[in-house]
Amino acid sequence: MGRCGEFTKWLKLLLRCAGLAVGVLCATSLRAWAAPEDTLTVNPSLNEFYLAENYYSVLEDPTGQLTIADVQQPTWRTRFERLQGSGQPPNIQHPRSTYWLRITVRHAPTETAAVYLELYDSHIGGAVFFRPRQPGATAYDSVATGANLPFATRPHPYKNFLFDLPPRPGQTETYYLRLRSDTRTSFRAMLHSAAGLIPELSVQYCLLGCFYGVLLIMVLYNLILFFFLKDRTYLYYVLYVASGTLLFLSEDGLGFQYLWPRGPLLNHFIGAAAPVLLLLTFATYASGFLDTASRLPRLHRLGLWVVGISTGLLVLDAAVIHSGFSFWLYLLPYGLLYYTGFQAYRSGFRPSRYLLLAQALVATSLAFLIMRKLGIDFYNNAYTVYSLYVAFLAEVVILSYALGEKLKGLMDTTLLTQHRLLKQLRKKHQAQDRLVEQMRENQELKDRLNTELEALVAQRTTELHRQNDTVAAQNRELLEANGLLALQSAAIEKLNSDLSRDLHAEKAARIEAREVDFGEFSQIYPDKEACLRYLADLKWAHGGYRCRKCGHEKSCEAREPFARRCTRCRYVESATAGTLLQKCKFSIVKALYAVFLLHAHRGVYSPSELARVLDLRQATSWAFAQKVLAALQRRRQAQDFEDGEPWTHVLLDATAELADVDEA
Repeated sequence: MGRCGEFTKWLKLLLRCAGLAVGVLCATSLRAWAAPEDTLTVNPSLNEFYLAENYYSVLEDPTGQLTIADVQQPTWRTRFERLQGSGQPPNIQHPRSTYWLRITVRHAPTETAAVYLELYDSHIGGAVFFRPRQPGATAYDSVATGANLPFATRPHPYKNFLFDLPPRPGQTETYYLRLRSDTRTSFRAMLHSAAGLIPELSVQYCLLGCFYGVLLIMVLYNLILFFFLKDRTYLYYVLYVASGTLLFLSEDGLGFQYLWPRGPLLNHFIGAAAPVLLLLTFATYASGFLDTASRLPRLHRLGLWVVGISTGLLVLDAAVIHSGFSFWLYLLPYGLLYYTGFQAYRSGFRPSRYLLLAQALVATSLAFLIMRKLGIDFYNNAYTVYSLYVAFLAEVVILSYALGEKLKGLMDTTLLTQHRLLKQLRKKHQAQDRLVEQMRENQELKDRLNTELEALVAQRTTELHRQNDTVAAQNRELLEANGLLALQSAAIEKLNSDLSRDLHAEKAARIEAREVDFGEFSQIYPDKEACLRYLADLKWAHGGYRCRKCGHEKSCEAREPFARRCTRCRYVESATAGTLLQKCKFSIVKALYAVFLLHAHRGVYSPSELARVLDLRQATSWAFAQKVLAALQRRRQAQDFEDGEPWTHVLLDATAELADVDEA
């Protein structure tokens, strides 16, 4: 019985294994329809060949545990999908997954030298290249390198990843690439012949050397200008160009190759920090060049907020989130800076057109870069790949020329101002010469007059003594006249006071007669103080104070304007307490005029029209109108209501006493 039970267990185990095998075979048969990649035939007459999407087959490994032996098994070999037609872009979409690329190459029958496979993107974190050890063998050699490893792990000292395919004349071999990266890197590749590789690399390094040489010249030139001119805009320009240089050194891999080959972490940090540093330095340069703080202060403050928030989000994404779409965060600050430059141009600052042109060139080249990041195949060739270098170089030259134009404009303005000052000084000197001549003539005239006057002085002295007596008599008469004028002035002041009081009474009467608009009403009650004084007079005129808390009838002035403090319980009552204006959320002048309008029109006044007249929101106007209409309705129902009575009865509506009052 024991042996039978043991046999039964083994039988069940075999059945389960058979079922699992059938399932695997079914899954394999379901995926067997996937078309393999096209075979790439090496043409010895071509120095380089771009690998289109039909030459790739891709397998995504979310676990990252598959080995070269695993992917050669039928279970996984049939799961490779040809990139063309799969809907998947030619880049790493999920940074946490491992991607296997399979490339089938038919070597030329006359091949005698190795061919080389180049991966364009130098930011791939880990790249392992597998090649057969022997022609037709299933055993593979591997070459492991990547941006997360020191540069010395590269099989060839080149800025991009370069793997050699040994000569296999007439053989068809399958090669694998195992890629893993923390960012959305591209796995576009190019196949080079041995004869064309060295000239191609020489041209690339020569052009890149010219590119960085021009940048270095521009940095040194503008740095010298900064030391001579003491204009900080040149320093901001130097920092911007230096940041761009650091970014390009990180992007094309030259920095990792020559400057920090033993620091993959430093290379990763520079690759993440350089774009943020470029944004900050360009924003600082644009602000100084356009002088936005004084020319466009509102856009200047908005730009500070937008650049600061974008920088914080970019740092957060690079340090924590790793979304892979951080380049979208650059659109808002750069777009705002471009709009600021356009507004500066519209305001009359002509050099800003150069900044607009330079940024337009960079934006055009960045469009190709963004499409490559998103995996969109749009004019992807060597010209569009390196178009950003040309655009940035053009931008550097244009911005330097723009600084010169700005300086030239300032110098022209200074020269024009100096010319105007010289013209004014010339006129001033001419006026001084005329003044000297006039003073000389005046001196001669004065001498002649002095001679004549000395003769007349004696004659006039006698007459003056005689006239002094007459003047003394006239002075006495003038004193009497001054007394009369003082009396008349006092009478006129009294008349003016009476006239002002009558005028104010007439305006108040017109208010009672409902014949004033908001302008005239604002003249009678121009501010909050006037309104509070009016309400206080209505409430407490002729000793009508009575404490609302204890009923005491004596009070004194409180700290608040026109408020009263009870002398017994120290309770403070404001001028608006117990009125329709208590707890009013908008201008008390507008509220007073709203009560006047609704009373004058007997409550028939549209809240929307009231909002338009008083420049209020519809909801505020409607809520206050309802409060006043309710008070008008209660007043009409009162026993002492009289038709045509003044509007002050509505202001002192008794229901306002139910509202909260101010406390001391």
